[in-house]
Amino acid sequence: MKLTFKGGIHPYEGKELTMDKDVIEYVPKGDMVYPLSQHIGAPAKAVVKKGDRVLVGQLIAEAGGFVSANIHSSVSGTVKAVEPRLTASGSKVNSIVIENDNQFEKIEYVKNEKPLAELTKEEILEAIKNAGVVGMGGAGFPTNVKLSPKNADEIDYIIVNASECEPYLTSDYRRLLDETDKVIEGLRLALAIFPKAKGIIAVEDNKPKAIQKLKEVLGNDPDIKVNSMKTKYPEGAERQLIYANTGRYINSKMLPADAGCIVHNVDTVYSICEAVRQGKPLIQRLVTVTGDAITEPCNYLVRIGTSFAELIEAAGGFLQDPEKIIAGGPMMGKAIYDLNIPVTKSSSAILCMTKDEVSEYEPSNCIRCGRCVEVCPGRVMPNKLATLAEQGDLEEFQKLNGMECCECGCCSYVCPAKRHLTQTIAGTRKAILANRKK
Repeated sequence: MKLTFKGGIHPYEGKELTMDKDVIEYVPKGDMVYPLSQHIGAPAKAVVKKGDRVLVGQLIAEAGGFVSANIHSSVSGTVKAVEPRLTASGSKVNSIVIENDNQFEKIEYVKNEKPLAELTKEEILEAIKNAGVVGMGGAGFPTNVKLSPKNADEIDYIIVNASECEPYLTSDYRRLLDETDKVIEGLRLALAIFPKAKGIIAVEDNKPKAIQKLKEVLGNDPDIKVNSMKTKYPEGAERQLIYANTGRYINSKMLPADAGCIVHNVDTVYSICEAVRQGKPLIQRLVTVTGDAITEPCNYLVRIGTSFAELIEAAGGFLQDPEKIIAGGPMMGKAIYDLNIPVTKSSSAILCMTKDEVSEYEPSNCIRCGRCVEVCPGRVMPNKLATLAEQGDLEEFQKLNGMECCECGCCSYVCPAKRHLTQTIAGTRKAILANRKK
């Protein structure tokens, strides 16, 4: 029986556009933009000013608190400004702008070739912190903080989320195939922090080549196993991933560590390896540029700070003018209206679609079919919650477990009335969380 969870959907995958294409390293040409808030927590604090010359790998902003992350330059050049710039979220964020001199002069990285058994927990965590590694699956949580839970002795599993269940995205898949050894080494380094933890690399069964390659490299490793999961969206959502692989349940008030688990994205564990072993800061990541509006869909190795517009041009530009461009995947990504935004540590994809299917449909009244309830991985009632959200009944919304929604989009996807269920519920959740902070 395949590992999975109850609920979920099977949208068109679209991965055939890029999954079998070799990764192309893109060399940026224009100005580079580094938002100081490209991670969860406090914004980083700029340590450079206008007119300063910087090198590749140089620290340009330091963590602004315990939950924060360092930021490094991915090019050599001159700081043009520290000013607000537009990001994929649609808001302007204070950013460091560097004029790229196209020389790519870099600082010297310090390698660490100690055997794994001789590395201390402190050495590993310090290297990860210095490198500015964060969760690269979208959340952007600082990795050194995630690897420092209060209950370290109770961590049983470190799970590498290699499901990549979001349609069209294939960057994690290419990383698994092309950098298998480094992904596994990054997981081993994370496991070395916890005395009794075992590793799980969780891959959906629509990626047989990746599963086979991982198993070949691991052999009979007693500490790491590869789990093949049923292909279904949102198999990679944290709660669903943990349940499918361990049978343990967490809710919105819990962290994975409360269930003895830590979850990392594929590119995150790869970056852990690069940080600890090579002394490299997080200045590059894989980005899928795809969609039926793109001339040559591909996966690119991209320097953080590169403009979306440059990447689309590198992919041959638009085959046809897109009606919708999304930062990320079609289910949980954010629609964007300007291409002059930078790749950040959590940028996974640029999806360009010739049709905006959502805008073609006018929402109508709920017909009480129950499809949204059937597919909801959070086991809540999206139809009822959306109605309560529209009525502004926050008390009843919370009583019916509205905060357990993971905003995956399954309910909106299947709704025959084309109600904007996910967006409506998400807006109310955001308002409730804001009120709690007050």
